[in-house]
Amino acid sequence: MGHFYFVRHGQSLWNVENKICGATDVALTEEGHRQADALAKKIVEEKIQFDAILCSPLIRARDTARHISELTGVPLKEEQRLCEQNFGKYEGTPRDGKEFQKAKENFLDSFGDGESMMKLGQRIYNLLDEIKEKSGEKTYLLVAHNGIARVVCSYFQNMTNQEYARMGIDNCEIRRFDFPD
Repeated sequence: MGHFYFVRHGQSLWNVENKICGATDVALTEEGHRQADALAKKIVEEKIQFDAILCSPLIRARDTARHISELTGVPLKEEQRLCEQNFGKYEGTPRDGKEFQKAKENFLDSFGDGESMMKLGQRIYNLLDEIKEKSGEKTYLLVAHNGIARVVCSYFQNMTNQEYARMGIDNCEIRRFDFPD
């Protein structure tokens, strides 16, 4: 059975400010860098093995991946499809805003000039299908964002729209996903 690992980036400036980052390129905080270093050490200590790191091109994910790559020696490659969803008019607004929370349950809404959940799902599902095909040859570590984590989880488990909208993982949390036989 093939598998891969997923990591959400370390704490960003807008995470601290409770703002929606989306496709806006927001840097890690000093705490985010410490989280990434601690995660890299955990990966080494727990002997978590992977052959390649694929990361979002956004700086918060790329810097997290760089910390892991430097300590493990595993090369990293930017993967455009791992870029966070563009939340359009909601980028930079409060993450817990009622209008945004409701809008996340509408999978066809592109948030003005952003990206719909449907389009996001298509690009991530296509990437996961490609990784699944290679899972006998390579094990990947994906370093990306909370919105991407949501889609990855939905690939492996059924969720209602409301469960999907509420789902999330912590900064620098690592999860293993196993492809069914």
